[in-house]
Amino acid sequence: MYKLVCPCLFGLEKTLAFEVRRAGGENPSVNDGKVFFDGDENVIARMNMTSSVAERVGIVLGEFPCENFDMLYEGALLAPIEEFAGKSDAFPVTGGHSLSSKLTSIPAIQRTIKKALVTRMSKKYGLSRLPETGKVFPVHFLLQKDRMLLTLDTTGTSLHKRGYRAASLEAPIRETLAAGIVDLAHVRSGDTVCDPFCGSGTILIEAAMKMQNIAPGANRSFAAAQWDCFDKKIWETEYIRAKENAKHDDIILYGYDKDPAAVGLTMKNARKAGVDKYINVSQREIKDFSFPTVPCKVITNPPYAQRMLTEEETDEIYREMGRRMLPLGENRLFVITSREGFPPLFGEKAAKERKLYNGMLKCRLYSF
Repeated sequence: MYKLVCPCLFGLEKTLAFEVRRAGGENPSVNDGKVFFDGDENVIARMNMTSSVAERVGIVLGEFPCENFDMLYEGALLAPIEEFAGKSDAFPVTGGHSLSSKLTSIPAIQRTIKKALVTRMSKKYGLSRLPETGKVFPVHFLLQKDRMLLTLDTTGTSLHKRGYRAASLEAPIRETLAAGIVDLAHVRSGDTVCDPFCGSGTILIEAAMKMQNIAPGANRSFAAAQWDCFDKKIWETEYIRAKENAKHDDIILYGYDKDPAAVGLTMKNARKAGVDKYINVSQREIKDFSFPTVPCKVITNPPYAQRMLTEEETDEIYREMGRRMLPLGENRLFVITSREGFPPLFGEKAAKERKLYNGMLKCRLYSF
């Protein structure tokens, strides 16, 4: 059993904790932007394969106070890297952040951690020089408020990179954020889902995958699947399980965008994700919007003033949304935007709002 941690976008921690429990993780503990939990190799493989909102799955190598480089070195020296990496394996310190801490230089922090790990590995294997030509064991760090968290990354390429979005238009929504919004909208296989600003199709694709129980990681590789310290049969079993658990229900999702390039890109990405037969996309401006069926769940990421348009232009789009969608009746609407004054512009008070981050941009998810 390992102590594990999964980072996620702020605001999606509860969704991630649910996914941890569903994957068999034990004792989940929710923190800002991450969830700690206990799990074995099966849980590591399953979380990598099935989580829709986690950014990666890490094995905790150490947590310790860190106010200077001496404390950093001594703390990193206790990280049991040799329990995973062999004498020929590489263990690069590939990623890290320093937040509200005395140590701020990322390269200097990386060098110090690496020095400590090399010292530990050299002592373990009795080598004065480590070849680092074998399998790769990426080490990440988070230094926050003078406390260091060292992790061994089992994922490799971030989990939000599903592999279906080879290209995107301006201001794309991150796959993990789209999946989190779909979860917060309580989308089920019997729902009708529509996105009137579909862009590159991320919300529609993530919704289709959730409705069909398609594991986001079923068609990609992971760092830990190559490690000699882990049983490769576990990963093979989880790949098979993910494929077998996928459904093939008769569903249809609707997408609209005024840009014909967006329509083509949505279908291109949907084909790569294997959900194109479930998605119907057409060119349509918001002034021509109508609900495809009733009841319908509209889930959308409309333009923001900070990114592509002026505030006046986006405000007019939001007013037009109200003119075309109200009264909602049996329909539901979920809108993520950085515009705090969206509800008055739309013309109705939100039933609920949640703080979320689209990249570094603070947004709100309004539910109507």
